[in-house]
Amino acid sequence: MKKIALFDAKPYDIKVFDEQNKNYELRYFESKLNPDTAALAAGCEAVIGFVNDDIGSATLDKLYDLGVRALAMRSAGYNNVDFKACYGKINVMHVPAYSPYAVAEHAMALLLTLNRKIHKAYIRTRDFNYSLNGLCGIDLHGKTVGVIGTGRIGRVFIDICKGFGMNILAYDPFPAKDVDFTYTDLDSLLANADFISLHCPLTDQTHHIINSDSITKMKDGVFIVNTSRGGLIDSHALLNGLHAKKIGGACLDVYEEEADFFYEDHSESGVNDDTLALLSAAPNVIITSHQAYFTAEALHNIAEVTLQNLDVYFAGGELKNEICYYCDRQASPKDCRKTRKERCF
Repeated sequence: MKKIALFDAKPYDIKVFDEQNKNYELRYFESKLNPDTAALAAGCEAVIGFVNDDIGSATLDKLYDLGVRALAMRSAGYNNVDFKACYGKINVMHVPAYSPYAVAEHAMALLLTLNRKIHKAYIRTRDFNYSLNGLCGIDLHGKTVGVIGTGRIGRVFIDICKGFGMNILAYDPFPAKDVDFTYTDLDSLLANADFISLHCPLTDQTHHIINSDSITKMKDGVFIVNTSRGGLIDSHALLNGLHAKKIGGACLDVYEEEADFFYEDHSESGVNDDTLALLSAAPNVIITSHQAYFTAEALHNIAEVTLQNLDVYFAGGELKNEICYYCDRQASPKDCRKTRKERCF
């Protein structure tokens, strides 16, 4: 039975992978995958990684030296993987769609919570304080939401917003066809949206797509929602926009330096990140710790597809969920072997 190392394992990961696993000896490690912990994969033929693992060239070189030839990401995102270092050595697979509903619904839940001050009302009524002072929100109906990124999650979020009677403006450099919402350029979206929700991957082009310049183009009092990747937002620019009251509120499920903090309990030690501390303390910011994906359905689908990816890999089949140096558009896509239904290498 082939041995597989799964890093950054939490109790819920272990439970769902044990339920789905039939073919492998899974070795679970609480530690995140990084150059120092890669040695734990000794004797394993593949590793299962996650979004906050450090899967750079140093880590990959050590895994390759140990005989690891497959990396199965149990996530849709893979911006933490150095694909150039992987190419020709370690095949990388991911889970392209585990539950777009989970993330899109969480984005709307954050927006509703912050707008209607649900989190403050909950704390207040627990102390038998039933005053409504300071809890006034605004109607979402008739307001304009700007959606940056219209993949599966973005389009589900758009459908939810339509249910609230909101007007939709969308931006995507690769617009979907035959849609019933309006695409516009990024500057027009920034200038006209009352709410902006990010649903795009983190790439060189989208890194800090929300920055000091883009914030100046936004409407006064805009709300920003990010359930995608922390690096899409320049956190210092966001703080400045909040302090200047240019930004009316921020709903964050991700943070660009989250790897050292999210998924762990720091209630006793606190966090040694001034920006995160200031955002957490801001009255018009609500933060969840990369929780948007976290539903029973999504966990089941993630485990199922991750293990299926490994089944196909070891059987020598076509890796439909493979990502590589060429697939990731860091080189010419025309050279990608996947167009010929072959493995990337």
